[in-house]
Amino acid sequence: MYKKSLTERDICTKFITPALKNAGWDIQKQIREEVFFTDGRIIVQGSLHTRGTRKRADYILYYKNNIPLAIIEAKDNKKGIGSGMQQALEYSEILQLPFVFTSNGDSFVFHDKTNPEIREKEIPLNEFPSPSTLWEKYLKFKGIASPKEREIVEQDYFVDDSGMNLRYYQANAVNRTIEAIAKEKNRILLVMATGTGKTYTAFNLIWRLWKTGIKKRILFLADRNALLTQTKNGDFSPFGNDIMHIIKNRKIDKSYQIYFALYQGLTSNEEEKNAYKEFSRDFFDLIVVDECHRGSASEASAWREILEYFEGATQIGMTATPKETKDISNMDYYGEPVYTYSLKQGIMDGFLAPYKVVRFTTNLDEGWRPSAGMLDKFGHEIEDRIYNLKDYDRKMVIDQRTQLIADKITEFLKATDRYAKTIVFCIDIEHAQRMRQALINANADLVSKHPLYVVKITGDDEVGKRELDNFTDVEERFPVIATTSKMLTTGIDTKMVKLIVLEANIGSMTEFKQIVGRGTRIREAEGKLYFTIMDFRKATNLFADPDFDGEPVQIYEPGLEDSPVPPLYPEIGDGDGNELREPEPTWEGPSSTDINIHEPDPDTEPIKYYVNDIEVKVINQRIQYFAADGRLITESLKDYTRKNIDKNFSSLDAFIQRWTEAEKKEVLLAELAEQGILLEALREEVGKDLDDFDLVCHIAFDQPALTRKERAEQVRKRNYFAKYSEKAQAVLNALLDKYEQEGITTIEQGSILKVQPLNQLGSPVELVRAFGKGKDFEKAIKELEKEIYKSA
Repeated sequence: MYKKSLTERDICTKFITPALKNAGWDIQKQIREEVFFTDGRIIVQGSLHTRGTRKRADYILYYKNNIPLAIIEAKDNKKGIGSGMQQALEYSEILQLPFVFTSNGDSFVFHDKTNPEIREKEIPLNEFPSPSTLWEKYLKFKGIASPKEREIVEQDYFVDDSGMNLRYYQANAVNRTIEAIAKEKNRILLVMATGTGKTYTAFNLIWRLWKTGIKKRILFLADRNALLTQTKNGDFSPFGNDIMHIIKNRKIDKSYQIYFALYQGLTSNEEEKNAYKEFSRDFFDLIVVDECHRGSASEASAWREILEYFEGATQIGMTATPKETKDISNMDYYGEPVYTYSLKQGIMDGFLAPYKVVRFTTNLDEGWRPSAGMLDKFGHEIEDRIYNLKDYDRKMVIDQRTQLIADKITEFLKATDRYAKTIVFCIDIEHAQRMRQALINANADLVSKHPLYVVKITGDDEVGKRELDNFTDVEERFPVIATTSKMLTTGIDTKMVKLIVLEANIGSMTEFKQIVGRGTRIREAEGKLYFTIMDFRKATNLFADPDFDGEPVQIYEPGLEDSPVPPLYPEIGDGDGNELREPEPTWEGPSSTDINIHEPDPDTEPIKYYVNDIEVKVINQRIQYFAADGRLITESLKDYTRKNIDKNFSSLDAFIQRWTEAEKKEVLLAELAEQGILLEALREEVGKDLDDFDLVCHIAFDQPALTRKERAEQVRKRNYFAKYSEKAQAVLNALLDKYEQEGITTIEQGSILKVQPLNQLGSPVELVRAFGKGKDFEKAIKELEKEIYKSA
């Protein structure tokens, strides 16, 4: 057998897998081949989207299920033994694997991160290390020595028969936490972006600790009732109801093993009602604090009292937004995170939805001053000063502004999807009520048929709270629009939210990340792959804050007469074809000049002024895209495409050669799509029915473009068909017509002979025989393609 003639897959089957089996690796339990560990970033252009390349490891080796140790990158024998090492090392960093191997079937190159003296060496196929060898090296590297420590880290995961598997980052989070606990670390912080499955991760973590018996009584602390029931009946259900209990009405029952409780359900301003003190200080072995940024990190917080009371328990804080301020610090209490999975990483991996931003600037944003002696609509004289975005709906209510926002939201939904789940974040409950009313008036046609089309979901509204489950339910159509102040900012699983409206002043990065997180769930089957943020308060300036870690794919600022829907493919330049870049916005906290320090006397002055005769209109426009590398750019789709193609093809000749040599043009086009080059989107912008080949040549290399019809006509004029039989000519003419109508990928499909009009010329077998044998027909197809692109 000539090894250099073998494919990469042959090398795996004939050389690498046998070497692993000979070293003692169990092919059923410890070896996984061709492992896709990301979903591929969702790339959005206009109304179109595609998936980027999924990251794939040729082999991942596991000591046990979900406890990975090593990665192997395979190459065919024409390449060097270590030629895949750089990619393998990149993947090993993501997967947090200490052992990295590459092979071309001759031997292995072994990169050992646990060895400070010899990092990389070549080893023969028959000397591949055994599972126990790598596991012992791993434990030594992690400082896990005692039998008790080993027992903890070697405990099995829960076997989920439902088919739900841990994603790589969830396994990383569990394994790093388990290792920290094995080494007797009792304060642990996990940072995981909203929508990445913190609760499912917590279940797997608790399961392993409970199964070892080292953590027998466990308290899961949350801050929303809905979360407790959702957690107990959902991810935690494998424990069984017999051992789980939700603490309600401060009634304590000590006969259970796993408890769920609200922070506020265990504490009180009255000492005798502090229910947590009915437990002994050593009752709980483990406390998991969900959304720990909400207060557990604050020294002044009543919630902190619970953690200090049970100070002997291991305490794990979980959050998407670790809080670090002068008074509140997660890091100070829990220490540095043992694992972090950020919003940006989730978007790049394709597990979280990217988003566009539509920014509105009105004529009142920079400030509005009342005329001398002006009265509001209730007869109160308005204090003479300049009111701005921080005052609107807090101190100054302008009805026209509220209605303008409701109209823009409605206009956007009418132009996209009127049943797209929408959350409007308002200043306070009263503002949420006024916004509800304005949206009902703007959507009177649907509200008359569906009274719950718009609802207010706030803490004081029993009707709205009852509708919360329907709003979050993927199957329920109504409510569609929810106005709220704080209730939906965190912890609620709003899977189908496609539009988030910012009509509240957000100065906290923690709150901002939580709000953005309401839309990051992906529901591919239901068509939800990205979402939109409409910003009326300049809150999205927080994107420029260094603490933010997940950028939007597009930012758009409509002008007075512009649609609120972002244009599909913006064209921005200086008039000479040069790209313009918008200066990066900088975020500043509220200055003293923005804050009215005068507090009104409630007996003589109104808390808010209400006016209803002010002209409000939208001004300005800006569009920004985020490229595949995550950087903010301000350029047209044409410029973006040109730069991406230039990166992949050094010249026009290089592209033509690749196009000509491609067995299937569809494969090459798919590669371009994975890099964010969506030719359908580009074709819409160019506005011509160009062939894919001409589209690339025209945009990237400034070549004159031919339409498919023009290319087909050139082929017909050359009449090269004459050498074929009458039947074969009829087939080729029909194929050329198909190309003209639908493009080159259509005639490459194996089923082309079964569709009209070709199926009317005869059966597929008869049509192929018109050319001779099957290979003669394939040759004729290739020749037709060459003729189509002959002028190139």
